[in-house]
Amino acid sequence: MNARVPAEVFPPGEFVRDELEARGWSQVDLAQILGRSPRLVSEIISGKRQVTPQTASGLAAAFGTDPQFWLNLESAYQLSKVEVGDNTVARRARLYSKLPMKELLRRNWIEPTENIDVLEKRVQDFLEADSLDGDGAFAHAAKGTATESMPPAQLAWLCRVRQIARRLVVPKYKASALRAALPKLRQLLGSPEDVSKVPRVLQECGVRFVVVESLPGSKIDGACFWLSASQPVVGMSLRFDRIDNFWFVLRHEIEHVLLGHGAEQPMVDSDLGAESGGTVGEEATEEERLANTAAADFCVPAKKMDSWVARKDPYFSEKDLLGFARVQSVHPGLVAGQLRQRTKRYNLFSKYLAKIREYLVATAVVDGWGEQHPAT
Repeated sequence: MNARVPAEVFPPGEFVRDELEARGWSQVDLAQILGRSPRLVSEIISGKRQVTPQTASGLAAAFGTDPQFWLNLESAYQLSKVEVGDNTVARRARLYSKLPMKELLRRNWIEPTENIDVLEKRVQDFLEADSLDGDGAFAHAAKGTATESMPPAQLAWLCRVRQIARRLVVPKYKASALRAALPKLRQLLGSPEDVSKVPRVLQECGVRFVVVESLPGSKIDGACFWLSASQPVVGMSLRFDRIDNFWFVLRHEIEHVLLGHGAEQPMVDSDLGAESGGTVGEEATEEERLANTAAADFCVPAKKMDSWVARKDPYFSEKDLLGFARVQSVHPGLVAGQLRQRTKRYNLFSKYLAKIREYLVATAVVDGWGEQHPAT
């Protein structure tokens, strides 16, 4: 028997019925030939039971056909019952390729829904995008320019910072006020508890300061961007809960604000890193070199640090560390962070790298570590 290619999709039972009529067999005859029950044959013919590999083998032997023919008929029939044009799976897959949706839904950054139309609209609103076409790059609100493609986890984190920053009410930004606040901020370098005063200082200068817990794999430390020409935003992740890293990243982002960086596209800083000091090599941009230099000098004045390291290298005692930190009026952890970065001896004075997150989350606008802001 030649293989059939039906123009329309019918259940395999229709073809079984044709074969029976051609041979003058009854359903009972076929059941006896197959060694199966008459009920099974009846249910196959009526489409109530699927053709299994065992049944396909029996039908092929009975009718002189190939078992694959009957399995193909069954597969085609089952696929035909799936609603044509239902592309919900493809649409949902597109969303998951753009953003780490599982994490965003878990954190309520995007409100969960089973309706794919509603979910797409919520993702579009979260991205502040005109459509979901393209790579979903973060767009600057004022000029509509976009960054080069960034990892989905970084894009999602940045969008969340922006979403929260839009809700904040702060005075008009003045660069002169922010620069004048630097000495006030430096007075806070002496103890971990004093980081709690940072949000108020930045707010008074017109800087929107937002802390959002990083997403897995994002490796993001901080960012600077502008909602408009007079609305700078500084976002931090506190990926490393350490006093040296906090102050380095914060001062790094403040320098970006002071120099107007991030006005055309966001300055996203990742891997400033496990060891404060950042990247100052040839691969760093001029903007990053300026921000790194300002941050390092803010934490511990570079010339004084140079002199101290030159005098003490290679032996740095705890007494030396504490004495130098006291003279500079900074917490020993800031000196330790700079020293570890310079010498690449990352085992030095780890106990002085104090944690600061618990003090900052008490006063900052925070999303993460159990603190969740409404999605809308």
